[in-house]
Amino acid sequence: MSSNTTSPSKALHIGLWVLQILLAFMFLMAGASKFFTPLEAQRTSMEWAKHASDAVIYIAGLAEILGGLGLILPSLLRIMPWLTSIAALGLAIVMLIATALNISIGESKAIMPTILISGIALFVAWGRYKKAPISAK
Repeated sequence: MSSNTTSPSKALHIGLWVLQILLAFMFLMAGASKFFTPLEAQRTSMEWAKHASDAVIYIAGLAEILGGLGLILPSLLRIMPWLTSIAALGLAIVMLIATALNISIGESKAIMPTILISGIALFVAWGRYKKAPISAK
């Protein structure tokens, strides 16, 4: 069996799918929590929510829900699968903004997880755009 350097490996495709699914699940759950949980409860349980306006919390939740769906649906349905890379890039930006907010309010324990999640999302964006894109129907 010869190796084709222009064709991505099956392991990379599987790895990207695993990361897409894990990120999608995480962002869908986090986004739904921000979007549907009463603001008072969020401000009681999450330090960053005490420093954010109602609109910022709802917009963050909506962005996470849409991004989570964008990580899966375009690739799964093979309809405009390039949107998966855009969703991953958008979620990486959301997490970098969250990192900046965590730094600004002194919530140091949340900085490394947000940077790590952003890195994973950037890897998915790169992988699905450059290294292992999914072709449209």
